[in-house]
Amino acid sequence: MTTRVAIISIVVEASGDVEQLNRILHEYSSCIIGRMGIPYAKREISLISVAMDAPADTISAMTGKIGMLKGITSKALYARLQEGKDEASDRPVRTKP
Repeated sequence: MTTRVAIISIVVEASGDVEQLNRILHEYSSCIIGRMGIPYAKREISLISVAMDAPADTISAMTGKIGMLKGITSKALYARLQEGKDEASDRPVRTKP
């Protein structure tokens, strides 16, 4: 299955659904490369970046679930990588176009 590399940007403006956000991120944890959260006290928001390597429909599904949470918005930015094949391991390898 072809996977895509993406960064998911999440803005938390209201903390009411943060527990549900963490449940969603845990649900997709096998596809998450890393995560960084930055609380911005001056504006009373939190900014979260999530790096993923997953099929595009999986990334869209997670982003959509997060976007339905009250006070939380999310967007996905996909890397422009082409799929190749690693001859030694027969695994897909990403290369720049």
